[in-house]
Formats: sequence, structure tokens, C-alpha cells
Amino acid sequence: MSSAVKAEAGAATKGEADMQEKPKKKICCACPTTKKLRDECIVEHGEEACTKWIEAHKQCLRSEGFNV
Repeated sequence: MSSAVKAEAGAATKGEADMQEKPKKKICCACPTTKKLRDECIVEHGEEACTKWIEAHKQCLRSEGFNV
């Protein structure tokens, strides 16, 4: 493997790590759709009945780079 290819591979790995460590948005502004559905469900039915929406919101936040 050439040094240029190794350098590119290292840069990609570092770039991916940076993305996971520093989300582009604040957590309060990420995933507004799932947040709204989660919140409405909790208000109407209680937290225990809304695990589907809570988990969907957590998964969305994880995809945005948050560690939840």
C-alpha cells in the first residue's frame, strides 16, 4: 500500500471520529420530527406507552452523532 493511500485511509478514519465526537447541531435542534412525535405521545399516553417513539428519537440522535 502506498503512503498516499495510507494517509488517505488515516484521514478518513480521523474524519469519521471527528464527526462522531462533534455533532453539527445542538441536541435540542436535532431530529425535530421524532422529537415532536415522542413528546406528543408522552403527553397523551405516558412514557411507558411510547417506547417506540422514544427509541426512534434516540436512534435519530445517534445518527446525528450524539451519544445517547
